[in-house]
Amino acid sequence: MRGTRTAPYRMIRFLVAGLCLLLAVTGLSYAVQPAKPGITLGLSPTSQSVTRGQSATYTVSVTSTGGFTGAITFSAPGLPSGTSASYSPVSVTLTSGGTATTTLTVSTTATTPTGSAVITLQGLGTKVSDTINAGLTVNAPLSGALTMTAAPASVTQAPGSIAVFTVQLTRTNLTGPVTFATVGGLPSGATATFTPNPANGNSANVQITTPDSATDGTYTLSLVAGGKDTTGTTRSAYANVTLVLQTSGRAFAISGNLTGQLAPGVTRPLDLTLTNPNKKPISVTNLTVALSSVTRTPYAVAHNLPCGVSDYRITQYAGTYPLTVPANGSIAVSGFSAPQVAMLDTAVNQDGCKGATVTLAYSGAGQGS
Repeated sequence: MRGTRTAPYRMIRFLVAGLCLLLAVTGLSYAVQPAKPGITLGLSPTSQSVTRGQSATYTVSVTSTGGFTGAITFSAPGLPSGTSASYSPVSVTLTSGGTATTTLTVSTTATTPTGSAVITLQGLGTKVSDTINAGLTVNAPLSGALTMTAAPASVTQAPGSIAVFTVQLTRTNLTGPVTFATVGGLPSGATATFTPNPANGNSANVQITTPDSATDGTYTLSLVAGGKDTTGTTRSAYANVTLVLQTSGRAFAISGNLTGQLAPGVTRPLDLTLTNPNKKPISVTNLTVALSSVTRTPYAVAHNLPCGVSDYRITQYAGTYPLTVPANGSIAVSGFSAPQVAMLDTAVNQDGCKGATVTLAYSGAGQGS
């Protein structure tokens, strides 16, 4: 009986040993192989839309895989016609498992075709490379427009005075400088000065200076402004104002000064006093202030530090008319409605304006019985 039990147990031991051997052999067939060194490119954003003539910017990332270390150089083969590409930096050095970035700028020109295109970006190193696609949509530039208004519509004053009008611009796809001029209509001997000219903003003043010898009359002045839109096309705008010269007005005096010193970006009100030497009250209208000149300090002159009327801006009297000045008396013009003088905060060096003297000219029209 004992001999008949021995054979099955031996068979079981044999089968178990064979199974263990099979598992061992099978395990060897699944051994993990080392990863091959490589790189992976990433992109943000994946697509850009620009107007023809503008540039699109992308951030390109490159990541080391499989333990790769070394330099990666970037390129953009197959660009659309009329475009160029530049990387900053053009190459990076990766450590194992590390990531680096570069900035890609794709510049379009006036000859770049409109529509959508796919740009292939490539990173290349020693025995490694990768590519990724960037989308670029190029749109045709929009045409621009320019309009201009002027205020007040009319100024009445005596010959030898200064009239000031304010012009406002409305721009459409026109961001560059706008140049002003007058087209006819000035009294004989009169001059027109725009400040600033050219203008990068949306407003300017035109100062009309008339001589004492100017003839009484009504003069229609045509103002013109011109600048180039984003397509390079010159756009023009026009506005008309009226200047009435009248010597029958009543004489009166204007004096005043700023309430404090000016500095870049600072605006000060100009307190004025209107004095009536006549025996009857007068009504004053068209009160205006103009920048006559800027006198720099000797130090600024010696060191060639510039400063001029274009560094300043005047906002005219904003109150109601007429201003009634009593006989042999005076009134003050002050507060929020008074003229304002501002020193502009520009991108250029304004040290020449330190200690400078700004000379102002006042004018207005006085009428009385």
